[in-house]
Amino acid sequence: MKSKSQKSKKHEALRIVVVAPDLDVQDTGDDHAVSQAERSRALRIGLLESGFNLIATLPADVFLADRISQLQPDLIIVDAESEARDALEHVVFATRDERRPIVLFTDDNDTTHVRDALAVGVSAYIVDGLSSTRIRPILDVAMARFEYEERLRDERDDARNALQERTVVDRAKALLMERQGLSEKEAFTKLRKIAMDKGLKMAEVAQRTLDMADLLS
Repeated sequence: MKSKSQKSKKHEALRIVVVAPDLDVQDTGDDHAVSQAERSRALRIGLLESGFNLIATLPADVFLADRISQLQPDLIIVDAESEARDALEHVVFATRDERRPIVLFTDDNDTTHVRDALAVGVSAYIVDGLSSTRIRPILDVAMARFEYEERLRDERDDARNALQERTVVDRAKALLMERQGLSEKEAFTKLRKIAMDKGLKMAEVAQRTLDMADLLS
Protein backbone atom coordinates (compact mmCIF):
# COMPACT_ATOMS: atom_id res chain seq x y z
CA MET A 1 0.00 0.00 0.00
CA LYS A 2 1.35 3.43 -0.96
CA SER A 3 2.27 5.94 1.73
CA LYS A 4 0.90 9.48 1.79
CA SER A 5 4.27 10.82 0.62
CA GLN A 6 4.24 8.42 -2.36
CA LYS A 7 0.71 9.47 -3.30
CA SER A 8 1.64 13.16 -3.00
CA LYS A 9 4.66 12.64 -5.26
CA LYS A 10 2.47 10.84 -7.79
CA HIS A 11 0.00 13.74 -7.90
CA GLU A 12 2.74 16.37 -8.16
CA ALA A 13 4.16 14.51 -11.16
CA LEU A 14 0.75 14.35 -12.83
CA ARG A 15 0.76 16.89 -15.66
CA ILE A 16 -2.67 18.51 -16.00
CA VAL A 17 -4.10 20.78 -18.68
CA VAL A 18 -7.31 22.71 -18.04
CA VAL A 19 -9.52 23.62 -20.99
CA ALA A 20 -11.52 26.62 -19.86
CA PRO A 21 -12.91 30.01 -20.89
CA ASP A 22 -10.76 33.11 -20.58
CA LEU A 23 -10.59 34.57 -17.06
CA ASP A 24 -10.36 38.09 -18.47
CA VAL A 25 -14.01 39.17 -18.61
CA GLN A 26 -14.40 42.25 -20.80
CA ASP A 27 -17.95 43.06 -19.73
CA THR A 28 -18.15 43.01 -15.93
CA GLY A 29 -21.89 43.44 -16.22
CA ASP A 30 -22.18 40.03 -17.86
CA ASP A 31 -23.14 37.95 -14.83
CA HIS A 32 -22.84 34.68 -16.73
CA ALA A 33 -19.30 35.40 -17.94
CA VAL A 34 -18.26 36.61 -14.48
CA SER A 35 -19.67 33.45 -12.91
CA GLN A 36 -17.83 31.24 -15.38
CA ALA A 37 -14.58 33.08 -14.74
CA GLU A 38 -15.01 32.69 -10.97
CA ARG A 39 -15.65 28.94 -11.37
CA SER A 40 -12.60 28.53 -13.57
CA ARG A 41 -10.42 30.48 -11.16
CA ALA A 42 -11.69 28.41 -8.21
CA LEU A 43 -10.87 25.19 -10.06
CA ARG A 44 -7.32 26.26 -10.83
CA ILE A 45 -6.73 27.40 -7.26
CA GLY A 46 -8.12 24.10 -6.00
CA LEU A 47 -5.72 22.14 -8.23
CA LEU A 48 -2.74 24.11 -6.99
CA GLU A 49 -3.84 23.83 -3.36
CA SER A 50 -4.14 20.06 -3.82
CA GLY A 51 -0.55 19.86 -5.07
CA PHE A 52 -1.26 19.07 -8.72
CA ASN A 53 1.02 20.18 -11.55
CA LEU A 54 -1.13 22.52 -13.66
CA ILE A 55 1.01 23.02 -16.75
CA ALA A 56 -1.37 25.09 -18.90
CA THR A 57 -4.85 26.52 -19.32
CA LEU A 58 -6.04 26.37 -22.92
CA PRO A 59 -9.04 27.70 -24.85
CA ALA A 60 -11.30 25.24 -26.67
CA ASP A 61 -10.41 26.22 -30.21
CA VAL A 62 -9.17 24.63 -33.42
CA PHE A 63 -5.56 24.73 -32.17
CA LEU A 64 -6.28 22.65 -29.08
CA ALA A 65 -5.14 19.35 -30.62
CA ASP A 66 -1.75 20.79 -31.56
CA ARG A 67 -1.26 22.35 -28.13
CA ILE A 68 -2.16 19.14 -26.32
CA SER A 69 0.20 17.20 -28.60
CA GLN A 70 3.02 19.58 -27.69
CA LEU A 71 2.34 19.61 -23.95
CA GLN A 72 1.68 15.84 -23.56
CA PRO A 73 -0.45 16.14 -20.39
CA ASP A 74 -1.36 13.12 -18.28
CA LEU A 75 -4.92 14.32 -17.67
CA ILE A 76 -7.25 16.93 -19.18
CA ILE A 77 -9.87 18.86 -17.24
CA VAL A 78 -12.70 20.52 -19.14
CA ASP A 79 -14.18 23.42 -17.17
CA ALA A 80 -17.45 24.28 -18.88
CA GLU A 81 -21.20 24.17 -18.56
CA SER A 82 -22.64 20.93 -19.92
CA GLU A 83 -24.37 22.76 -22.75
CA ALA A 84 -20.98 24.08 -23.91
CA ARG A 85 -20.50 21.06 -26.16
CA ASP A 86 -17.78 22.71 -28.26
CA ALA A 87 -15.19 22.47 -25.48
CA LEU A 88 -15.75 18.76 -24.99
CA GLU A 89 -15.85 18.06 -28.72
CA HIS A 90 -12.51 19.83 -29.22
CA VAL A 91 -10.94 17.81 -26.40
CA VAL A 92 -12.28 14.48 -27.69
CA PHE A 93 -10.97 15.32 -31.17
CA ALA A 94 -7.60 16.32 -29.71
CA THR A 95 -7.21 12.98 -27.89
CA ARG A 96 -8.58 10.63 -30.56
CA ASP A 97 -5.13 9.30 -31.52
CA GLU A 98 -3.56 9.33 -28.06
CA ARG A 99 -6.14 8.69 -25.38
CA ARG A 100 -5.97 10.51 -22.06
CA PRO A 101 -8.30 10.69 -19.06
CA ILE A 102 -10.78 13.57 -19.36
CA VAL A 103 -12.65 15.10 -16.42
CA LEU A 104 -15.59 17.43 -17.03
CA PHE A 105 -16.49 19.94 -14.30
CA THR A 106 -19.81 21.75 -14.67
CA ASP A 107 -22.35 23.76 -12.68
CA ASP A 108 -25.27 22.47 -14.76
CA ASN A 109 -27.44 20.02 -12.80
CA ASP A 110 -28.95 18.59 -15.99
CA THR A 111 -27.46 15.07 -16.05
CA THR A 112 -29.08 13.99 -19.32
CA HIS A 113 -25.74 14.47 -21.08
CA VAL A 114 -23.74 12.25 -18.71
CA ARG A 115 -24.15 9.06 -20.75
CA ASP A 116 -23.11 10.79 -23.98
CA ALA A 117 -20.09 12.35 -22.28
CA LEU A 118 -18.93 9.02 -20.86
CA ALA A 119 -19.46 7.36 -24.24
CA VAL A 120 -17.05 9.75 -25.98
CA GLY A 121 -14.27 9.21 -23.46
CA VAL A 122 -14.96 11.34 -20.39
CA SER A 123 -13.62 9.54 -17.32
CA ALA A 124 -15.53 11.63 -14.78
CA TYR A 125 -18.51 13.99 -15.09
CA ILE A 126 -18.63 16.20 -12.02
CA VAL A 127 -21.46 18.57 -11.12
CA ASP A 128 -20.61 21.36 -8.66
CA GLY A 129 -17.42 19.69 -7.49
CA LEU A 130 -14.95 22.55 -7.21
CA SER A 131 -14.13 22.42 -3.49
CA SER A 132 -10.45 21.68 -3.03
CA THR A 133 -11.22 18.73 -0.74
CA ARG A 134 -13.11 17.00 -3.57
CA ILE A 135 -10.63 17.56 -6.39
CA ARG A 136 -8.05 14.95 -5.37
CA PRO A 137 -10.47 12.01 -4.89
CA ILE A 138 -12.27 12.97 -8.09
CA LEU A 139 -9.05 12.86 -10.12
CA ASP A 140 -7.98 9.65 -8.36
CA VAL A 141 -11.21 7.97 -9.47
CA ALA A 142 -10.90 9.39 -12.99
CA MET A 143 -7.36 8.06 -13.38
CA ALA A 144 -8.33 4.65 -11.99
CA ARG A 145 -11.32 4.41 -14.32
CA PHE A 146 -9.22 5.41 -17.33
CA GLU A 147 -6.49 2.89 -16.53
CA TYR A 148 -9.08 0.14 -16.02
CA GLU A 149 -10.76 0.90 -19.34
CA GLU A 150 -7.39 0.98 -21.10
CA ARG A 151 -6.56 -2.47 -19.71
CA LEU A 152 -9.90 -3.77 -20.97
CA ARG A 153 -9.24 -2.19 -24.36
CA ASP A 154 -5.81 -3.81 -24.55
CA GLU A 155 -7.25 -7.20 -23.55
CA ARG A 156 -9.94 -6.91 -26.23
CA ASP A 157 -7.32 -5.95 -28.82
CA ASP A 158 -5.10 -8.86 -27.79
CA ALA A 159 -8.01 -11.30 -27.99
CA ARG A 160 -9.05 -9.93 -31.40
CA ASN A 161 -5.49 -10.17 -32.72
CA ALA A 162 -5.11 -13.71 -31.39
CA LEU A 163 -8.35 -14.74 -33.13
CA GLN A 164 -7.23 -13.17 -36.38
CA GLU A 165 -3.86 -14.95 -36.17
CA ARG A 166 -5.51 -18.32 -35.51
CA THR A 167 -7.80 -17.77 -38.49
CA VAL A 168 -4.84 -17.02 -40.78
CA VAL A 169 -2.93 -20.08 -39.54
CA ASP A 170 -5.99 -22.30 -40.03
CA ARG A 171 -6.42 -21.01 -43.59
CA ALA A 172 -2.76 -21.65 -44.38
CA LYS A 173 -2.95 -25.17 -42.91
CA ALA A 174 -6.02 -25.90 -45.03
CA LEU A 175 -4.19 -24.64 -48.12
CA LEU A 176 -1.17 -26.89 -47.47
CA MET A 177 -3.42 -29.87 -46.76
CA GLU A 178 -5.24 -29.33 -50.05
CA ARG A 179 -2.28 -28.59 -52.33
CA GLN A 180 0.43 -30.76 -50.78
CA GLY A 181 -1.67 -33.59 -49.44
CA LEU A 182 -0.52 -33.04 -45.87
CA SER A 183 -2.37 -33.94 -42.71
CA GLU A 184 -3.40 -31.13 -40.39
CA LYS A 185 -0.55 -32.00 -38.02
CA GLU A 186 1.99 -32.08 -40.86
CA ALA A 187 0.78 -28.73 -42.20
CA PHE A 188 1.04 -27.17 -38.73
CA THR A 189 4.54 -28.63 -38.22
CA LYS A 190 5.68 -27.27 -41.58
CA LEU A 191 4.45 -23.75 -40.80
CA ARG A 192 6.02 -23.87 -37.36
CA LYS A 193 9.40 -25.04 -38.73
CA ILE A 194 9.49 -22.25 -41.32
CA ALA A 195 8.59 -19.74 -38.62
CA MET A 196 11.38 -20.99 -36.34
CA ASP A 197 13.95 -21.09 -39.14
CA LYS A 198 13.16 -17.53 -40.26
CA GLY A 199 12.55 -16.08 -36.80
CA LEU A 200 8.97 -15.12 -37.65
CA LYS A 201 5.61 -15.59 -36.00
CA MET A 202 3.50 -18.44 -37.35
CA ALA A 203 0.82 -15.95 -38.32
CA GLU A 204 3.33 -14.07 -40.47
CA VAL A 205 4.44 -17.27 -42.20
CA ALA A 206 0.82 -18.28 -42.68
CA GLN A 207 -0.06 -14.91 -44.23
CA ARG A 208 2.92 -15.09 -46.58
CA THR A 209 1.84 -18.60 -47.59
CA LEU A 210 -1.64 -17.33 -48.41
CA ASP A 211 -0.26 -14.29 -50.28
CA MET A 212 2.03 -16.50 -52.38
CA ALA A 213 -0.84 -18.84 -53.20
CA ASP A 214 -2.90 -15.86 -54.40
CA LEU A 215 -0.04 -14.73 -56.64
CA LEU A 216 0.37 -18.17 -58.19
CA SER A 217 -3.31 -18.90 -58.63
